[in-house]
Amino acid sequence: MSTAKSRKRKVRSASSNNGRLRLSVYKSNTNIYAQIIDDVKGITVLESSSIKMEDGQKQTDRAAAVGKQLAEKAVAASLKNVWFDRGKYKFTGRIKALADAARAGGLEF
Repeated sequence: MSTAKSRKRKVRSASSNNGRLRLSVYKSNTNIYAQIIDDVKGITVLESSSIKMEDGQKQTDRAAAVGKQLAEKAVAASLKNVWFDRGKYKFTGRIKALADAARAGGLEF
């Protein structure tokens, strides 16, 4: 089994969400996507991505902007307590920038 798959499984199984919503992160070579998911209902509640952001910024700055934007949407919708699902990604670089910005924006995880 590849390292990425085993890391993803380990992160998901170690975090029991206890009825909380899940903040899931996906990154591609050019963009980063974040969404808040209700696993009980099986729906995406909120989402944000860096697709429509300007290309002149660094990728970590764009990731931080996505985290801040998602946190603003979540606070406006009275959703503060989530658990962070980083998936197969290590908690460095763009993932860390997104998480720090989401925390600074008012999300708790």
